[in-house]
Amino acid sequence: MSFLPGPRRPHFDVDPEVASPFAVAATEEERATLSLLRDALDQGRMRLAFQPAVYAADPSIIGFYEGYIRFLDPVGRVIPARDFVGISETREIGREIDVAALRLGLSCLRRNPDIRVAVNISARSVGYPPWTQLLADALRAYPELGRGLILEINEASAMQMPDVLIPFIEEWRGAGLAFTLDDFGASVTSLTLLRDFGFDIAKIDGQFIRGCDYDPAAQPIVRAAGALAREFNMFLVAEAVETMAEADWLAAQGVGCLQGYLFGRPEVTPDFSLFRRGREAV
Repeated sequence: MSFLPGPRRPHFDVDPEVASPFAVAATEEERATLSLLRDALDQGRMRLAFQPAVYAADPSIIGFYEGYIRFLDPVGRVIPARDFVGISETREIGREIDVAALRLGLSCLRRNPDIRVAVNISARSVGYPPWTQLLADALRAYPELGRGLILEINEASAMQMPDVLIPFIEEWRGAGLAFTLDDFGASVTSLTLLRDFGFDIAKIDGQFIRGCDYDPAAQPIVRAAGALAREFNMFLVAEAVETMAEADWLAAQGVGCLQGYLFGRPEVTPDFSLFRRGREAV
């Protein structure tokens, strides 16, 4: 018989069936956030905040606005997107958020028929009946809205559902819609799928834009993204542009539009007349 002591159980080695207090706290926080979102959706406490994307060759001309959905809590404070995007995108409520964003975008185009607005959508919502029905009903009643609507689809999301997304793009392009591949370069991309999708616009992920005028690690990625975009006939947009040095370098690389705080923050009540005035001046 051995009298050697067995391995000591660390004091932090607890029963795996018992949830850690950190996990419990995280779950409670998620529940609270989802409850706030549900309440905001049910009561219509949501807005789109619009950020302009300007032409690199002439920043006085706005190419389009991207509409970011904003939810408000009961006292009117904005619920930060970082608090709900991650936990909502894989739930049913994520699809409902896409429906709300599309409805707000279409309403904006009805009030401002001359502008172009980009609305974000997850590939999961492409086959979601309330979303597709809303789009179909709106374009049936107001066909001209199609010319102003851009749908932005995240690259990672697009690559997961090509069988649904490819025929969807083909179907709705006939109504005048344009399609953006968002966060271009941030995930693994199939060149075959990139060809088959037929996106109109590619938006370079912001992580490669910050400091691109001097960062030797970012520059080849931006150049490669530009080469791919040209090869597949996609108009190239750069997001998260914050300095004139970045803007000048991107323009020299052939980037078509620039979006970021340098040219405007997202605003709930932007002056849409700027869109028309820039084009009229040209």
